[in-house]
Amino acid sequence: MTGTTRDGGRPSFTVDHVSRTVPDLDQALAFYCGVLGAVELYRMGPMDAADMPTGPDGRDWMEAHVGVQGACLTLAMIAFGDGARVQLVQYDRPDGRWTEPPLNCDIGGHHIAFRVDDVLAAAAWLTERGCTPLDAIEIDAGPLAGKTNLYIQDPFGLQLELVD
Repeated sequence: MTGTTRDGGRPSFTVDHVSRTVPDLDQALAFYCGVLGAVELYRMGPMDAADMPTGPDGRDWMEAHVGVQGACLTLAMIAFGDGARVQLVQYDRPDGRWTEPPLNCDIGGHHIAFRVDDVLAAAAWLTERGCTPLDAIEIDAGPLAGKTNLYIQDPFGLQLELVD
């Protein structure tokens, strides 16, 4: 049961979605829905801190709720056929925000892994659609022996991984 407590009051946790910030929401939706096959569930925004009342402590709504002062954002929730949900968010403000994707080794660096039947064929197909692959990882020992993984950047430079 989600949201209930057990083990001395520890809540039960279930992943609802993963969020990633994208430079252009419409282009990201075209890729994630049109190329990867996700379905757009809903879209919200633009939501602008300048249009929302400040809290009793003087912070604007965005700073108080998402930790970004003066933000203006639009988001869309998408879902893949297996039920996995990803929230795509485009920030139009604040100015001066970091615009380069984090590396996998950076704090906050991340990737979304997709299970496919044939990693190399999927990578070739995605490359034709604007993705940039790294070299495949052929795993020859350990619990994943015989598997192939491959990191690939989506058209915005965000990391994806293909696994078989």
